[in-house]
Amino acid sequence: MSLTGARERRVRTGGVELCVAELGDPARPTVVLVHGYPDSKEVWSQVAARLAGRFHVVLYDVRGHGRSTAPKPLRGGFTLEKLTDDFLAVVDAVSPDRPVHLVGHDWGSVQSWEFVTVRRTEGRVASFTSMSGPSLDHFGHWIKQRTRRPTPRRLGQLLSQGAKSWYVYLLHTPVLPELAWRGPLGRRWPTILQRVEKMPADGYPTPSLPTDAAHGAWLYRDNVRSRLSHPRPDAYAHAPVQLITPLGDAFLSERLYDELERWAPESTRRTLPDKHWIPRSRPDQLAAWITDFVTAAEGGRPVPGGSGRYAERFGGQLVLVTGAASGIGRATALAFAEAGARVVAVDRDTEGAARTAGQARLVGAPEAWAETADVADERAMEKLAEKVAAEYGVVDVLVNNAGIGLSGSFFDTTAEDWRKVLDVNLWGVIHGCRLFGKQMAERGQGGHIVNTASAAAYLPSRALPAYSTSKAAVLMLSECLRAELAPQGIGVSAICPGLVDTNITSTARFTGVDAQEETRRRKRTARWYGLRGYPPEKVADAILRAVVRNQAVVPVTPEARGARLMSRFTPRALRAIARWEPPL
Repeated sequence: MSLTGARERRVRTGGVELCVAELGDPARPTVVLVHGYPDSKEVWSQVAARLAGRFHVVLYDVRGHGRSTAPKPLRGGFTLEKLTDDFLAVVDAVSPDRPVHLVGHDWGSVQSWEFVTVRRTEGRVASFTSMSGPSLDHFGHWIKQRTRRPTPRRLGQLLSQGAKSWYVYLLHTPVLPELAWRGPLGRRWPTILQRVEKMPADGYPTPSLPTDAAHGAWLYRDNVRSRLSHPRPDAYAHAPVQLITPLGDAFLSERLYDELERWAPESTRRTLPDKHWIPRSRPDQLAAWITDFVTAAEGGRPVPGGSGRYAERFGGQLVLVTGAASGIGRATALAFAEAGARVVAVDRDTEGAARTAGQARLVGAPEAWAETADVADERAMEKLAEKVAAEYGVVDVLVNNAGIGLSGSFFDTTAEDWRKVLDVNLWGVIHGCRLFGKQMAERGQGGHIVNTASAAAYLPSRALPAYSTSKAAVLMLSECLRAELAPQGIGVSAICPGLVDTNITSTARFTGVDAQEETRRRKRTARWYGLRGYPPEKVADAILRAVVRNQAVVPVTPEARGARLMSRFTPRALRAIARWEPPL
């Protein structure tokens, strides 16, 4: 958690002395990390360590926090104008000849919006990444719009954010916040955050917390009321802005950033399914997004991230899809690629996986790789997991999609038939969940697992005993994993398509018949699926939506949804349908 290997210096400005830490090569682009309330610069330690290999990373304790001194008197000593003086003093000391890339969280972001919108900092900021801290000017205009032209939706947004801002009102009260922080609140604060924010046990620096929090109350008192009531009319960002919004933020509504493009025309949005303190809970993802954004700004290039419907959510994330050479797997890999994700396309078909990876790069993936593996082969999957972790990183979204079809009566299905279908359809999913899911859990930064089951998981059929059993097992495995992994921030979804027009029908096996009859049945089944005409791209869209919404069980296609309802409310009718023998 400490800033191991950091070089420290003191910067004097405006009657205070700021403690500044530096990591990485000073000859490289400079990234300045500004902490929030009631934090110190150590809140950035994990992100800083990940950035130091590529950049010159600078962190400083805001005046009155950590090892920086406090102004005297405190009242009037924390205005945005004085915080801007501090920022300029730091960047003049650490990067006198080149503009810096600014990153702020919480109040670090609030003051950084000031840095990137005032005239005297023009030319000193090359880019700005904001998280969990709004521009007070934008916030003030946002409030005025909703009070002057109220609609039910706007009033609801205003009331919602008003409730989330309860702590702001308390911090404006005299003396009480200082007493609370120096009393039981200060002692219990790390424990409260670990429970409420799901932060790791070592996730919050504590040494100077009571004093920092007492001093930091003046950030609110010196700035919030005056700026919200009189927002500047020209608070436009003079550098590209990357906005990262944690969707579970208990203090800031996602709607607070509506119309932000007016003030930051060159803006890129990212979202995370997490809570407020993402510098501690999601350092890998933040470091990746900051790296991409800074690198793009340095090169004068657009930010990589895709243009698809879910680009805010998946841009830059690492997604692995099995069975990616064709059908649902291929469509899913390409849908994530369009959303700007980095994609690993896995399949037994080496050439097919390579085609999918190549297409993924064309449609928006900043990076895409093809890997050959048989999901039924435990050792092959272990090698794949080791390679992916070593060369590409820990997977953010895993899609266990590979599967095979098998039709035939129970007594015509041999033990070897059972082994083949269970090895791929069930054990393939188990191997993926066990290996890649374990990496997600050990990283401790959340993730999502998608398992492709089928409507056959809850739709019994005399013609599909082995296939239906394998998919029912996948559905129950997904439900069990969802319960186990939820406390670690890892979601699990089971996708249950019905009849989808893919090439699984051309490779499905039919037991109890000779080769000629098997070929005839494959052609006839493929014709039925073709006439149904439900494209795999719609299933892919359902998969991305399931991850965004963290849905547990997702029936896809009307017949899958109907069968799901029948399985819950009219199971006897479903059993009667199961006795029907399809004409082959």
